[in-house]
Amino acid sequence: MYKTTDFNKSSKIMYISQKIISTLIYLIIIPIIVFNLTLMVKSYINPTEIPDFLGLKSFVIVSESMEPTIMTGDAIFVKKVNKEELKEKDIISFHDKEDINTHRIIEITKDNGITKYTTKGDNNKNQDREKITYDKVEGVYQFKIKGFGKIIEILKNKKTLVVLLVLLVFISAYQVKTNKKRLKRKEKRYEYNINCNRKLN
Repeated sequence: MYKTTDFNKSSKIMYISQKIISTLIYLIIIPIIVFNLTLMVKSYINPTEIPDFLGLKSFVIVSESMEPTIMTGDAIFVKKVNKEELKEKDIISFHDKEDINTHRIIEITKDNGITKYTTKGDNNKNQDREKITYDKVEGVYQFKIKGFGKIIEILKNKKTLVVLLVLLVFISAYQVKTNKKRLKRKEKRYEYNINCNRKLN
């Protein structure tokens, strides 16, 4: 026979499970929303600059030029450094006409007092045709997340932000509704226990 205590135990387990799942979802969704909003705000404030998050800029590798160090589809993160910190063998992301390229510095020279960087992809036979000046450098390679490029692009998308905000509102509303129901059940059990005690007395 199914007892009230069994029901209460089952209900408590279900409630704790829902709490754990909701907390995990919050821990995933909220950082992504903060990440996306930060990039959007910075893009609005400085539309000509690539926005960073906590000092890091992310790019997706779309060519084989840096293999096997960095593979196609990897998400890389670069950090802006002072001109004096750039050195040979550093991997940098830089403006190459309308694109962002990521290659290694193989030589640093000065031309009429202007520092220039000769770059080359690890997987390329020849060095890049044009030398890079510091103003074209977006940052020095810090680390990569293997095969994470497409996911990073999705996370940076405005549509993703809208979907996550809607999901966050839905989960929050569900939590409020669940808590109200749980509170009502507690009140009913409390009233039931009081009535039972009165009858016994």
